This record gives sequence, C-alpha cells and structure tokens, in this order.
Amino acid sequence: MRRILAAAGALSLTVVALTACSTPSGDAASCMRETADSSALDLVQVSDAPVGTEPEISLGAPVHVDGLAARDLVVGDGRAITSDAQDVVFDLTVIDGSSGAPIAASGYSGDLSQVYPLDNWEATFPGLVDALSCATEGSRVVMALGPDEVTADTRARFGMGPDATTVVVLDLQKVYLAAADGAEQYNDRSGMPSVVRAPDGRPGIVVPDAAPPAETAVEVLKKGDGPEVTGDVPVRVHYTAVSWSDQQVVDTTWGSGSRPVMIDSMGVAFADALRGQPVGSQVLVVVPADGGSNTAGATGDTLVYVVDILGLDPAA
Repeated sequence: MRRILAAAGALSLTVVALTACSTPSGDAASCMRETADSSALDLVQVSDAPVGTEPEISLGAPVHVDGLAARDLVVGDGRAITSDAQDVVFDLTVIDGSSGAPIAASGYSGDLSQVYPLDNWEATFPGLVDALSCATEGSRVVMALGPDEVTADTRARFGMGPDATTVVVLDLQKVYLAAADGAEQYNDRSGMPSVVRAPDGRPGIVVPDAAPPAETAVEVLKKGDGPEVTGDVPVRVHYTAVSWSDQQVVDTTWGSGSRPVMIDSMGVAFADALRGQPVGSQVLVVVPADGGSNTAGATGDTLVYVVDILGLDPAA
C-alpha cells in the first residue's frame, strides 16, 4: 500500500451542507486484509510470547524472496490500518534472512508514546508499509522483504548483501484513526460554515457571505464512540483553520501529519469545544478574534476550525 495523495482539486467540490454524508476511502469496514504469503515464511520460527513482549525468533534455513511475503501470526481485534499516513505504535525485530543474524530490535517495553506515521518507514523499509495494509491493532506479523522492499542504503547500513532478504517480526501495538469516523450529526444553524470532505477525509471549509458569530460557536459534525477527551493527556488531532474574512487556510495538519496537543495550550475556546468529545468525532469551531484561541489572537480574525479527534496519547 503506497499512499496516493489526493489531487489539489479534490476539495473543489460542489458545496454541500454540514448535514451531508461523506465516507472516507479509509473506511475500516471496506479494508480487506490480503497478504502475499509464501512458503519461505515457514522457515521463520517465532515463539508464542504475547504480542508486545519480545518473541524468540530463529530461521530454519536462509530465507529468500524476490518481492514481499507477509503472514499474520496473531490477528488482533483492534482498529485497522487504512492509510499509510496513519499514526501507529509497534515493536519489531529485524533479521538478516541470509545469515539469521539479528540486525535490530525495539525495546518491547510497553511504552506506547513512540507514535509515528506509518509512511515514515517508506524511506527505509517501504515493503514494511505495504505488508501492514489493513493489519489490525494487536496483530503480530511476520514478513520477508526482498531486495526492492528495503532501500539499498538501509541494507548497506546493516551490512547486508545487495540481494539479501530482510525478515521482520512486528507487533502492532496501537493504531490511531486516519480521520474522524463517527456518526454524521444533524446541524441546521443558519450562518455557519459548510464542510466538504475529500476521499481521505480532508475537510474543505466554505465560509458563508455573512457576518461571523459574535461568540464562539461549536457544532459536532461526526460523533465518535471512543474515549472522551479530558485534557489530562494529549489528544491526537487533524485540524484545519480558515480565516473568516478571506477564507484562506491559516494552519492545517493535513499533509504534514496529525498532531498531539494538550487542549488547554490551544486557548480556552478550543479547549472547551473539545473537552468531553469522544475519539472519532469531528468538530467545527468558530472562534472570534477575541475568543481565546492562540491562532485567532495572532491573526486578528475570526477563525473556523474543523478538528478530527483521532486518539488519545499516553500521559507524559
């Protein structure tokens, strides 16, 4: 699975009301897990240590594949990876398939604070990204990565031959949402901005030709069913902020990766809008220039935020 960036024109859609439905392409219900299995993986023996604890791994013979092979040793029942840009937490062990020598391993400490977008691994182990398409949280995946599935620089750094196969055993500890996936909510307040969504869930905001609200206004566009935002731990979000006066994007996380934030650091209006909202929700917040938003205060303009609540990080 390689990430395909949405074309810039994807947001040039017919304006729809906030109540209109839109289903992102990353819908987990449509994510079918398909792995390119291979008998070569029979040579990789992995102990049955629980997922998240370091397993014992050995090779019965040298492992060689020309492309990518993957197999789920344990299938988790958590959230699925539906986008290369999703944030994930995993532990892994990397082995030279030719010699059986261990190359690298993570700490298996149970620390869930090491959160990274999956596609960060494209620059070193592109095959690993492909092997995790539609994998679910709580899974253990064994994979054999052929020469084209690991970059030449990475193989050289590990002292592996140019044709060597890389064996990876990976425990997928946590998967964050790619975009808000909650139930659509009905809103009919006049004079509020409208939102359209690209297939990946990226919002486009259409500001009405009217005066902005005098006070902070909040609408829940999607209602999730995950744990609630309390402000005690960082919340991981995607958001876009647009200025009311000229409809220009002031700030956005889309395209650069979601962001963990302590909501109180974003200003009173922003914090109050998100506190109590469950993970999976999408929230529209209109913040007047004097409404307590750090960004609004910097621009001197009313700002319109669309915030997707993707998950909660561990406490620092």
